[in-house]
Amino acid sequence: MDQKEQRPHKFVWPLQAMPLARAMSLSYALLIIYVSLNPFDFDFHNGISASAWLDAPLPRFITLFDVSVNILAYIPFGFLLVFATYPRWRNFVALSIAIGLSALLAFSVETLQSWVPTRIPSSMDWWANVFGGLLGGLLAIPLGPQWLSGSAIRRRFDQWFGLDWGGCTLLLLFPWSQIYPQSSWLGTGVWGHAIFGSIDWGTFVINQVVQETFITALCWLGVALLLSSGLRAKAPQWRILNGLLCFTVLMKTFFTALQFGGEFSLIWLTAGALWGMVLGSISLRWALRLRQKAKFWLALFCLITATIVINQLPDNPYFIMNLRHWHQGRLVHFNELMQWVSVVWLPVALIWMIQNNAAEMKSKH
Repeated sequence: MDQKEQRPHKFVWPLQAMPLARAMSLSYALLIIYVSLNPFDFDFHNGISASAWLDAPLPRFITLFDVSVNILAYIPFGFLLVFATYPRWRNFVALSIAIGLSALLAFSVETLQSWVPTRIPSSMDWWANVFGGLLGGLLAIPLGPQWLSGSAIRRRFDQWFGLDWGGCTLLLLFPWSQIYPQSSWLGTGVWGHAIFGSIDWGTFVINQVVQETFITALCWLGVALLLSSGLRAKAPQWRILNGLLCFTVLMKTFFTALQFGGEFSLIWLTAGALWGMVLGSISLRWALRLRQKAKFWLALFCLITATIVINQLPDNPYFIMNLRHWHQGRLVHFNELMQWVSVVWLPVALIWMIQNNAAEMKSKH
């Protein structure tokens, strides 16, 4: 009898809605709209009807790259929609909804592209998008919501973040905020660069290695302390944050290779970037031992100081010269999106950190 009682019971997932999946589905739909319609220079008087693309012949040249991108872009959307419809609609009903919404979104985007001069709507693109939504839904159905809850990754994130999905989201977005080229590595909070302006070497001569070391160390210490406020106290914070830094370095290397060519994949990894990461990580090991209030003020000081320094000191002239030879090609719209992520990440993160600190202070009183 005792042995029967000790047998593990199969976990039954409760019939509860999944708001995170719904939020991610909506966010991803907005991302598709942005990437598909950018730069939004609509011309509604070009004489083309909204349904013209339905009867138009297939493009003369069809590349594997274009077809693959249109399929891959909608796989995450179909995947997320299956979880977003749970528990009201499940299995093949959820799959039908995922296909229908993928088709509707793709139809709307292709129709709007009729009035964007730089875009060419096509029924082939629409079918590829629908097929991507179908593949995403088919991948999600066998997994089920119990997989999303019971996976090792999900359990690990629960142990690290608890219910603080805001901090989790910021941590996941941080590597993407560093993809767009920056004058200083990890230099968050840039308001803009005069890429095509004249290069002003300036009378205020700065040692570029010292400048980048200072900025990188300040930014990494401030960002890491900011993200640590969303981690549980018992989580291995130093290892998690430095693992995030290593992953960010790998992503930066990969996308730099795509943007500038494989031979320039490590062009951003300067002496200042290396020393800045080393000094920032060493300082972080000490700073994580501080009290929560002290970490909050230190993070705020580091990020505000770094933002002022980045935008006031002259840009690295070699960085500006490199950007002039940047041939973005097919990644032009992706790079524009990553630029927005780079600009928006820091203010959103600061607002979250201030609200999080205020909530903790209120709960103590």
